[in-house]
Amino acid sequence: MSMCYYLCIFYLCGVWSFVSNRKHLLSTLLSLEFIVLALYLSLYNYFCGFNYNLFFVVYFLVFSVCESSLGLSVLVSMIRSHGNDYFQSYSILQC
Repeated sequence: MSMCYYLCIFYLCGVWSFVSNRKHLLSTLLSLEFIVLALYLSLYNYFCGFNYNLFFVVYFLVFSVCESSLGLSVLVSMIRSHGNDYFQSYSILQC
């Protein structure tokens, strides 16, 4: 099979993991990072295949690192305020 098929399967496994594991915040963040990694590898494969500059891939990687650090900071603040990372313990009405 081609590398494109493997990357599509990689991406779909990440989406399936995100949809099925919605109990803990940490598992959803890990599945989102799995999806970002699949997109990063797809972009890298595409740009290397056509001999384009890889600056966009570097920008994508920088923004994905910023996104993951924000996700971890939200996780730490929620664990400090609520004591766990279950989605059932969070209330929309609570400030």
